[in-house]
Amino acid sequence: MDRVSSFDEPLLKLLGGATAKVMAEHLDLHTVGDLLHHYPRRYEERGKLTALADLPLDEHVTVVAQVADARILMFNNGRGKRLEVTLTDGSGRLQLVFFGHGVHKPHKELLPGRQAMFAGKASVFNRKMQLAHPTYQLLDASDADEATEAVDAFAGRLLPIYPACKQLDSWRIAKAVDAVLPSARDAVDPLPASLREGRGFTPLPEALLKVHRPQTKADVEDARARLKWDEAFVLQVALARRRYADTQLPAVARRPVADGLLDAFDAKLPFTLTEGQEKVSKEIFDDLATEHPMHRLLQGEVGSGKTMVALRAMLTVVDAGGQAAMLAPTEVLAQQHHRSITEMMGELAEGGMLGGSDRGTKVVLLTGSMGMAARRQALLDLVTGEAGIVIGTHALIEDKVQFHDLGLVVVDEQHRFGVEQRDALRSKGKQPPHLLVMTATPIPRTVAMTVFGDLETSVLDQLPAGRSPIASHVVPAKDKPHFLSRAWERVREEVGNGHQAYVVCPRIGDDAEEAEGKGGKKAKAKKQAADEDPEKRPPLAVLEIADELRKGALAGLSVEVLHGRMHPDAKDDVMRRFAAGDVDVLVATTVIEVGVNVPNATAMVIMDADRFGVSQLHQLRGRVGRGSAPGLCLLVSEAHEASPARARLSAVAATLDGFELSRIDLEQRREGDVLGQAQSGVRSSLRMLTVIDDEEVIAAAREEAVAVVAADPGLEHLPELRTVLAALLDKDREEYLDKG
Repeated sequence: MDRVSSFDEPLLKLLGGATAKVMAEHLDLHTVGDLLHHYPRRYEERGKLTALADLPLDEHVTVVAQVADARILMFNNGRGKRLEVTLTDGSGRLQLVFFGHGVHKPHKELLPGRQAMFAGKASVFNRKMQLAHPTYQLLDASDADEATEAVDAFAGRLLPIYPACKQLDSWRIAKAVDAVLPSARDAVDPLPASLREGRGFTPLPEALLKVHRPQTKADVEDARARLKWDEAFVLQVALARRRYADTQLPAVARRPVADGLLDAFDAKLPFTLTEGQEKVSKEIFDDLATEHPMHRLLQGEVGSGKTMVALRAMLTVVDAGGQAAMLAPTEVLAQQHHRSITEMMGELAEGGMLGGSDRGTKVVLLTGSMGMAARRQALLDLVTGEAGIVIGTHALIEDKVQFHDLGLVVVDEQHRFGVEQRDALRSKGKQPPHLLVMTATPIPRTVAMTVFGDLETSVLDQLPAGRSPIASHVVPAKDKPHFLSRAWERVREEVGNGHQAYVVCPRIGDDAEEAEGKGGKKAKAKKQAADEDPEKRPPLAVLEIADELRKGALAGLSVEVLHGRMHPDAKDDVMRRFAAGDVDVLVATTVIEVGVNVPNATAMVIMDADRFGVSQLHQLRGRVGRGSAPGLCLLVSEAHEASPARARLSAVAATLDGFELSRIDLEQRREGDVLGQAQSGVRSSLRMLTVIDDEEVIAAAREEAVAVVAADPGLEHLPELRTVLAALLDKDREEYLDKG
């Protein structure tokens, strides 16, 4: 059954070219269905005025208010005219300004006592909030036909305020919605009748009418409850079908072998595994022993021992005659993993080599920048099965790479790795290999259910014994420059005590644009803009800061740089010398964000910390305090004390709990960025549901979805649900979920 045609009708046919073009370009609305799912952001009550005191600055706003007074002022020796109108609503006052020829119409219409809806961008002029040249619609005039229509349309009703744009005001969107509202009757209802009745939901056509043209607040509540459910349920059905399809795939069961490589490895561990590591390892071993592919997400705090858990899973697969591949997002990280895994395994990583263990295997590294001879040998070791474990970047996915028997794929930091790439590696097994996805970014449960809903989740939330606490502080460099001087003194003290430090900058520096502008107009303009507003200056750069530190605050210490534009051999050399303790201070970009493990590094200074996201700061901070000495993380910022950026930094400084921070992060950014590319298409389908606030709805929808798919995997008896699913998961989105 196809999607009902009136929902597919292009807006161009119904609304006229100009409006349809703006809707398509600025609001991503193309069809009648798109517009009916463009829900009001909030509602105004007729006669109840918006609080002018709460207007957000620099945002496109819609207010309902009363004209207090209006006056025409002359300027420029009488050559210029300006109309100033003051609005009031009891909570505050707002000034409107109209210039030039634009003053005549509003001067006649905006008389004291009149009420109207105004839309425009709120800005500050002469320390007063104002809207310049707002568009408006009178709500209480009686002479003009248009105004009479407005009164009829809005009188006694809740006024829907739509997410709008500069080119199209909320009430113009409302008029467009009026034109397509009759099509709501044709809405295909995705909910099975038993579920809808069992939960007492309003039918979908009625919910659409109520959300756009509610008579009462209860109408709005009804409609929202229903529309949220649809979004959560349809998405969870898509994910449940993915999980069901995965259980139908064949895989080779990989069971632990007594007295094999894993037992030999466990016997030489100098510490005992945490309770969490034991529990998660059991979940993974149980999955590996089944004859359909494991799909598991392992999320754990920075330093919670995820690599150890993943390595034990890889050794189990090698014991069972298979091979394991670990995929890292960058070369630095792949090299780091290779180094730490071979060190942990010792002679067990030298199978078939002189001095290697007879129970051992070969652990090979495969990256794009390897020399030809080393690469050829690595490829040979993989195809013959000599190498049981391979660690690499996306170079592992190239056609030339062939495995003897690929049994397990471990993907590190999934959010940096395309789903297509994951899929290409999975296709290298004789049968689909087991899949373990690791992330050090803690994800709230609802987001995990939504973004990674096709994976089972394991959580490591205990830190291994011996990890030290990290003290974090915000350093307000602009307000209190002496704090920054003290930060560099602290770095010197740490180095003096035999430790090392990181300095992180958002940018590499020395780029072409700057080179072109050096000494020229461009550089001067940049400097002037930066002096006036720190937000406008370019982010601080590794090469410049390293240079300043060598000559100034850290003179006499060994200061080296690390960034993505360096040759891989040079990067590796710097990392090796830093790990060996030959470098005191490493000035780097975020290449050190994940996986870099130098237990002797105890201090980190993050420059322009407000330019990083919450989870990124948390990741970076996790690079220190990895040994027995306590860690110190200093977040340097020029952001104003009352700014959201500073609030974000204070939140990071206040807690080491990654799950708490991920919640804060999500509340600040909402879904758009969080869902990101993790599920293409899902993001644009969430209009009513907010992943962070609707935990109960998502959990309940998941349960219902699992039951529906278990009873009818092909949705043969639910043609409407199948139709809506096809609309949500058009070709690209379906593929995206398929590759999850």
